Amino acid sequence: MEENYTVQIENANIYQQDEKVLSEVNLKIKKGEFVYLIGRVGSGKSSLINTLYGEILLTEGEGTVCDFNLKKIKKREIPMLRRKIGVVFQDFQLLTDRTVYANLKFVLKATGWKNEDIDKRIAEVLENVGLIDKIKRMPHELSGGEQQRVVIARALLNHPELILADEPTGHLDPETSEGILNLLTEISKTGCSVLMATHNYTVLKKFPNRTIKCEEAKITDLSETVAAIDFDSLKED
Repeated sequence: MEENYTVQIENANIYQQDEKVLSEVNLKIKKGEFVYLIGRVGSGKSSLINTLYGEILLTEGEGTVCDFNLKKIKKREIPMLRRKIGVVFQDFQLLTDRTVYANLKFVLKATGWKNEDIDKRIAEVLENVGLIDKIKRMPHELSGGEQQRVVIARALLNHPELILADEPTGHLDPETSEGILNLLTEISKTGCSVLMATHNYTVLKKFPNRTIKCEEAKITDLSETVAAIDFDSLKED
């Protein structure tokens, strides 16, 4: 993989079970680049994200993510790939019976961190997302925006090279959504690439970045300008 790219996909066909959902995919994401992924429900966005994450195996075409060859990756290597990728879910997927601290500690223990390093790393990521004062709170004691910030903190724990954010503002109000976008933007400035699937076109306009559209089993780069995006045609999503 070229040194300045976190993601390189070339002439790839992506399948969901036996059905081809995306054809001739060509995608490059530079280190530290913020890229939006848009398209109607069922257009292949999740399949693309799952391929980058190693959930869907790449069988046709070429692909490299965080220096892992998706075509040749072995099953035992997938956890190592995923340690280089932080995933931000729309529905948070926090452990509801544990504090913020315990949620983050669970991930670090599972990925082999030493006990003496765990507390320091948890404090670092919570400082990054502005939630160090919520470290002892339970998820239900946090607002939706605060829970999403915990999810972002969790995604940052292993110093990822790539953040995959799947509708991270889907359940949030406009002001909170802007806060999450500001946070992800700052993360990208540290050199961590961000690919964000979204239907929130208001945020897309306010925080313009390179945009990839899934449509009719293809992906199209709308990088020229946000004006190239026909937002009205996407309102059925």
